[in-house]
Amino acid sequence: MLNGNLRLAVQKKGRLTEKSLQLLRSSGLGIEEYSERLVISARNYELDLLFLRDDDIPEYVQDGVADIGIVGEDIIFEKRADVKIIRKLGYGKCKLALALPETKQLNNLEELDGQRIATSFPHILQDFLDKNKIKAKIVEISGSVEIAPTLGVADYICDLVSTGNTLKLNKLKKSFDVFESQAALIVNKDLEQNQAKYDILQNFLFRIDSALRAKSSKYLMMNAPKESLDSIKSILPSLKSPTVVPLADPNMIAVHAVIPAEEFWNIFNQLKEAGATGVLLLPIENMIL
Repeated sequence: MLNGNLRLAVQKKGRLTEKSLQLLRSSGLGIEEYSERLVISARNYELDLLFLRDDDIPEYVQDGVADIGIVGEDIIFEKRADVKIIRKLGYGKCKLALALPETKQLNNLEELDGQRIATSFPHILQDFLDKNKIKAKIVEISGSVEIAPTLGVADYICDLVSTGNTLKLNKLKKSFDVFESQAALIVNKDLEQNQAKYDILQNFLFRIDSALRAKSSKYLMMNAPKESLDSIKSILPSLKSPTVVPLADPNMIAVHAVIPAEEFWNIFNQLKEAGATGVLLLPIENMIL
């Protein structure tokens, strides 16, 4: 571990693990299968990976055992670790939300006064209650929060919700949102004092940013009548001016552009109406601006 490499803590097993490894590999890092190993080194980069419980990652980064870490924002804020978020990574999105039995109603937050709320995130929940001037009793539970109302331990729960299926299985329904979370990259606040590692970090961030931009973008190609170019350009939400290529038919052109991935189906019909044909949408591996 004293090899001068940048040390990155990632979740050993859980909802962020595979997408975190995919991001690293998309950034050109040679990450081998780690199986049950706790520490591995990237094959082609000055980077060591530490596989930890997600609850431990913020503290390991705070204490300098790891230089950087990938972990959910919910864990970062709940653990109150003294670390800096340097990138939000766009995956592992979920919400910490209030939920209640299907037979009950919660019309406004004031109705929580004097009630018991079970959660594994007491700090985040307390911040939410304080912000809304609500005085409720927090019942801290380390796991299986959904069963608390059935057991009579609490009147409501506050837990992570993604699809809502777990709530339905326990005859609960989602109510007010408390906190929004996604995977984030955190860094030890003293890392800047180690110039060698800080330089590695800057290059690492350059790679990560390239992969994140590519993931959220698509390469769009189409043929169109030359006379339709202005109309097509006005439709395209491209990052920069599109590339226009002449075709063998002097009246036709090919138009290439990089667009936000989520915009394609919003503009597809407009492009067709403007005369676009042979439309192709391709993934982008990396994108450097």
